[in-house]
This record gives sequence, structure tokens and C-alpha cells, in this order.
Amino acid sequence: MTTLAPVSVALKFGFLAVMYLFLLWIARSARRDLGGMRGRRSEATADRPPPADATGLHSASTLGAADLAGRAPRLVVERAPGHEAGMIYDLGGNIVLGRGDRAEIRLEDPFASAQHARVYEQGNVLVIEDLHSTNGTYLNEELLQSPRPLHPGDRVRIGESEFAYEDD
Repeated sequence: MTTLAPVSVALKFGFLAVMYLFLLWIARSARRDLGGMRGRRSEATADRPPPADATGLHSASTLGAADLAGRAPRLVVERAPGHEAGMIYDLGGNIVLGRGDRAEIRLEDPFASAQHARVYEQGNVLVIEDLHSTNGTYLNEELLQSPRPLHPGDRVRIGESEFAYEDD
């Protein structure tokens, strides 16, 4: 019985270490989701200032239908598991982001739902909508409660994946 005592103690300490790491991970995720990163920009955009029109205060009527056809809207990967920073996804029609096989933009993010969010044309603008995902979709670090129009410079975050919306 004395030979099992050191193993038992080692298992107890190992279990405690795993529990503390888990709690630290939870606290980090909660801090980030509750606005802990408001003042920081991602490494990929640290060297350039945000565009002047990235305020989210845009009129949907400022863009005509002809303008949408002549533009090249896209999502640029800032950071995402399984993707290289700078990868470009062209947007057009109805695009679903998620982990599932049906997603046009496939995320290898454990915090993403199978069909997490979608970007679609509504009239003369592109709109992003959360598809009732478990962990939510963030637009400029604000949790999406309803569909919202996208504007150049907007940041879309799904779990650990972050994209910048660009439009030419």
C-alpha cells in the first residue's frame, strides 16, 4: 500500500493542475468576450490605422445597387485556426461560415458552430447574421443580436477566428 501513495499524490496534483489551467482558459475567454480586447488591434493590422469609415455609423441607403455589382467585397483572415493571415474570401450571394461541410467558408475553430453565421445581399448592401450559434458572432467586438450591414474596416469574430471586411 505504501507504493501507491506517491502515485496517488501525483495524480491529485496533476488533476489540480489541469483544473487550474481550465479555469484560466475560461477566465481568458470570458475577458475577451466581455470586451477585454477593446483597445487592442490584431497583429496583422497593428501597423495600419483603421479606415475612417469603420465606425459602424453608415446609412444603408448610401450605396446604390449598381455600386454593389461593381465592387469586390471580401473577408480577409486576420487570424484563424487552420488559415493563414491574409487569406481572402470573396463574398457574393449567400455565404455561410462555420465548421460544417455545408459552410462555404469552413472554420477549423472549436468555438464555431456547424453553420455559425452567414453573409448575404439585402437590397444594395451586404449583411451579416448569426445563425443561432452557441458562442455568438461579434461585429466590431459587439455581439450580433440581429442582422447588421457590413462596412469597409468592420471586424468579424467567430470564436478564435477574426476577419476584416474589405470592399473595393
